[in-house]
Amino acid sequence: MRHSALPVPVIAAIEALPHDAHPMGVILAGLNALSTFHPEQNPALQGGSIYASHDVQDKQIVRIIGKMTTLAAHAYHRNTGRTPAHPVQTMGYAENFLYMLDAGLDPNHRPNPRLAKALDVMFLLHAEHEMNCSTAAARHLASSGVDVYSAVAGAVGALYGPLHGGANEAVLKMLARIGNKEAIPAFLQRVKDRKEKMFGFGHRVYKNFDPRANVIREVAEEVFRLVGRDPLIDVAVELEKAARNDEYFVKRKLYPNVDFYSGLVYRALGFPPEFFTVLFAVPRAAGYLAHWRESLTDPDAKIARPQQVYQGEWLRVYPSIATRPPASSDSMWHVQVSNASRRRLAGGSSSGKEFQPKRSGGSGGRGGGAVSFAHPPRDVGLGPAFSSGVVAGDATSGVDKLFHAR
Repeated sequence: MRHSALPVPVIAAIEALPHDAHPMGVILAGLNALSTFHPEQNPALQGGSIYASHDVQDKQIVRIIGKMTTLAAHAYHRNTGRTPAHPVQTMGYAENFLYMLDAGLDPNHRPNPRLAKALDVMFLLHAEHEMNCSTAAARHLASSGVDVYSAVAGAVGALYGPLHGGANEAVLKMLARIGNKEAIPAFLQRVKDRKEKMFGFGHRVYKNFDPRANVIREVAEEVFRLVGRDPLIDVAVELEKAARNDEYFVKRKLYPNVDFYSGLVYRALGFPPEFFTVLFAVPRAAGYLAHWRESLTDPDAKIARPQQVYQGEWLRVYPSIATRPPASSDSMWHVQVSNASRRRLAGGSSSGKEFQPKRSGGSGGRGGGAVSFAHPPRDVGLGPAFSSGVVAGDATSGVDKLFHAR
């Protein structure tokens, strides 16, 4: 697999992230870092017509697809504390991914070919699925002429949201709550009574049955034969059977979708639930890139700007700022000062004066009112933001004082 190696500074950027960073955050950091390493393709530097060249387009496509599994391997091992093995160009896509995860310092390690095939099938089933939330985000960003790395990063950011990319994890949690086959009838009744949500059923496109679900069910059985059977698969099969024979769910066209069995497969393969969305993002990058390339050839393409229908007040008298009431409680006008800021503000200033916190009310002395640390002295010799309470490491505290001072 060519173009799978990462630039050393990109690896350094990933390794600078917290060890417990969410894997999707690591992928996003890596993609954005990659966008800075190929200035020859950046429309902001080379002009908006740079992507008119199919050679330039194809180069970025193979770079991103090739590097997604390497980014995913680094995201996985950011949590384990280990270093992924270097990619091997002679291996297949899924096989190379498993190699980077498991080889460690053993260059002779070879992943089980049947597990690699199973993961390859999972990747194919998730590679593209019409105009969903993240794909729309990719096309929306691409319409501005931004570089393709940033467009794909934006799409992955949309996929990061639990309402989009986290459905298979929700299925696992649901099956775990059910626990055993005997509890299924009671669970389905709670769903009908709107006391429970049933994840992994129904789809906005497939109104009768998601054909991908049958394929993944077969993949699950193959994986279980190799690594052991997950007891939740029996709950899942029985739940599917019960729902497909229940008039309530049949009438509403609620059938298993691609997420229903995929979480079980990924768990059997040893991936933690927080990594499931990464396993969605890796193959879906191909779909994003297909839409990106299609958008470049659309003769009617222009920057996306959705229309809005204003439904607020038609005519309104605007009072002057001086007569307006205080900001509402949900504004950012008054930001709570952290304890770390209070510690810093309790220290002396560059003028040698010790900062004395003021009391908000009551009589003087020890017990006279609450102590306020919101605003430090204004003569510390720093910029207006710092003088008003904004300190290094706490970029929001004291912003209200800064605004009032102006």
